[in-house]
Amino acid sequence: MIIKSAAYVVTAVYEEQYPAHDLPEIAMVGRSNVGKSSLINRIANRKHLARISGKPGKTRTINFYLFNESFYLVDLPGYGYAQVPLDQKKQWAAMINTYLSRRTNLLTTVMLVDMRHKPSAEDLQMYEWLKKTQAYIIVACTKADKISRGRWPQHMKIIKEALELRATDIMVPTSSLHQEGVSRLMEEMEKMLSIQKNLMS
Repeated sequence: MIIKSAAYVVTAVYEEQYPAHDLPEIAMVGRSNVGKSSLINRIANRKHLARISGKPGKTRTINFYLFNESFYLVDLPGYGYAQVPLDQKKQWAAMINTYLSRRTNLLTTVMLVDMRHKPSAEDLQMYEWLKKTQAYIIVACTKADKISRGRWPQHMKIIKEALELRATDIMVPTSSLHQEGVSRLMEEMEKMLSIQKNLMS
């Protein structure tokens, strides 16, 4: 996939604020500080398309980014940040659930997990929820540059077994810093978009 254009479109909290269009959307979901904004910027080949914060829990809205005038990447609020008040966590959970369960434009989800760690209870819960609603899920194992390449298979095996990954789902090790795995991730996204396009034609 070659990205020719990428643009921020709108920020939403409520369903009525979602952009009105007939293009497919790929959601990006994961724990706070897992690297969603960095990965979006790397895919776009832009440094500041998505805002990156050193403080976890900063993404408090749903952000829509239009790529190649043909599909959207949708950045959902991060989950699992302990220092956020309970009512705020509930609000974010409601935002995520509303989008994932009701958005008809949603094609597939890229679920980000930190490659250095075993998936958290929140990760397991999110993956189980996604499995009930989506036939294909892409699991992006982020921060691969923090681990020696020789240990990647060991860490990916731990994640795969913890999630009980389905045969239809794809796992890709990625590093936004060194761009490792990003091309493969984009290829998998392009496959999903092609499948959807063929079904509609």
